[in-house]
Amino acid sequence: MQREINLHLSNYRFEWEVNVLHDAQINALCLPGGKIAVFSGLFRVAMNDGQLATVLSHEISHALAHHASERAARAQQAGQDSDILSYFIDKKHDRAQEAEADKIGVFLMTFAGYDPRQAVVFWERMQQVHRGGAPPEILSDHPSDKHRIEALKDNVRRAVAAKRAFDEGRIVPAR
Repeated sequence: MQREINLHLSNYRFEWEVNVLHDAQINALCLPGGKIAVFSGLFRVAMNDGQLATVLSHEISHALAHHASERAARAQQAGQDSDILSYFIDKKHDRAQEAEADKIGVFLMTFAGYDPRQAVVFWERMQQVHRGGAPPEILSDHPSDKHRIEALKDNVRRAVAAKRAFDEGRIVPAR
């Protein structure tokens, strides 16, 4: 799985901690090192363990992929290049990180024993919640729900195939 999702984790220590913040927002976040916060409003959308695993594996993926460090480096650079073009480039990079966290998250949840199809169901539910209230994708730091769902369907297919190959002994864990 590590080869498929391109993670490099040797000699990096995470101290995982998940906290629920009692707030109506439908959101979650991950800080560097593995500190995760889930807002209680999210429980109105995540209807089962698989859908909650979608959110948690996505946030875990941000930490595993060192996205906060990448954003900090970009922010430092943006201080030198602050123009409208940099703004749109930053949004594009943020959307790419979100898409990467979705992909890694689907693999994590699949190998942890959760049904990855619940990721698609969760984002279809989020699409219902957003109903026209989300900004245009070009102005957002997240992919549109439509693009996210399309990509997740492909990620689910790949994750299920990888898990099947692993279970059948056709691939071995990376060392």
